Amino acid sequence: MALELSILTLNIWGIPFISKDREVRVQAIGDVLASGNYDIVSLQEVWSDNDYQYLRKRVEGVLPFAHYFYSGVVGSGLAVFSKFPIVSAFFHAWSVNGYVHRIQHGDWFGGKGVGLAKILVHGQLVHMYAAHLHAEYDRKRDDYMAHRVIQAYDTAQFIESTRGTAVVQILAGDLNTEPGDLAYRVLQTTSKLTDSVDRTMYVSFLLGTNEIGKNTYTDPELARKNPQGKRIDYIMYRFADHYEGQLLEHHLPLPERIPGKDISYSDHEAVYVKIILKKASSSTIQNLIACSGNRQDHSDGAEQCESDQETVLALRESIVICNESLKQLESHKRSYTLMAIAVIIVLLNTLELDAPYGLKTAYLLLRFLLCGFIIFFVFMATIWNVMEKHAILAGKLSMEIALKGLNDVGEVGKPDEYFEAAH
Repeated sequence: MALELSILTLNIWGIPFISKDREVRVQAIGDVLASGNYDIVSLQEVWSDNDYQYLRKRVEGVLPFAHYFYSGVVGSGLAVFSKFPIVSAFFHAWSVNGYVHRIQHGDWFGGKGVGLAKILVHGQLVHMYAAHLHAEYDRKRDDYMAHRVIQAYDTAQFIESTRGTAVVQILAGDLNTEPGDLAYRVLQTTSKLTDSVDRTMYVSFLLGTNEIGKNTYTDPELARKNPQGKRIDYIMYRFADHYEGQLLEHHLPLPERIPGKDISYSDHEAVYVKIILKKASSSTIQNLIACSGNRQDHSDGAEQCESDQETVLALRESIVICNESLKQLESHKRSYTLMAIAVIIVLLNTLELDAPYGLKTAYLLLRFLLCGFIIFFVFMATIWNVMEKHAILAGKLSMEIALKGLNDVGEVGKPDEYFEAAH
């Protein structure tokens, strides 16, 4: 029996007190999800528990099964709604996720990671993965490149390691990386997921999902420069080895404006995909086995070789990024240490001075402030620096193991020379 699944993903932009028109938009999103047009829904930036509870109750008639991946200080923002029973759920937090002191960005407080919801669809397990990678705040000077690349690789490893008996694996979310970017290539090649928008389709159609000109929340200057926006929201999938499937539909389903309102549903566009899969016939399975056994004599072998080469290139670039980040961490450690020493000297000098009449309270507050800076600089130079270094080093070493394995099996590149250069 063929299995059809309709999947929707949307970053709802639900930051309390910051996101514009949040309550109105959440209600409108609830109306869309309650239409009954979707089997599985993945939402990101559900930062308010009240919003999640409202949506859960609003859609329970058509999507009775729901799960929120609680994590960090304010929650991961990830929620999954399903027409079918969610039989298991697990959240894997990423080891690097921005910086605690950059409150204006806030990614660290979300405790981001990748969530897995195992959904039982007509007796078959479907693995639904939800993720929201670290945002890219400045494309020209991306301070979070290493973090996002490691998050992408970590997510790919998690997906690959949890295949189990799932008939299909689906990743849906705001990945904050555009097609061709390093994080995108690392994620796709390592996880072996198929992007629901192939390269030819992306060239042929305007499928931007963020900062598009028609969205009411897009900065006018960005809309003028690039009205089609950028594609950073995805649905990717991978069918089980003994299953064959097909992509039936892919489009951006929401209208430009909420009915009756002159605002968009979110600053992101929703992405909709419909897939169909069924168990492969015995003859198809035998052909697949024969093809894999004689890979060098078939076009599949060339495709596999090309895929391996793309993975190798992505991993090599990622390792270079990790090496650069580790060097920066050493520089940051020295800078924070010097700043701590400088503030300590200033504090000691203030202790030797008598506060002028009427300024004792101000002097006391200044000393407390200086003590706070010292604690912060020492923390960043020691505990935080070591934590980030270990997290990036762990990701880098894991990539090197994968790269060496690809080189040993496929004889792609020169691993010995590469590793000497990398170290």
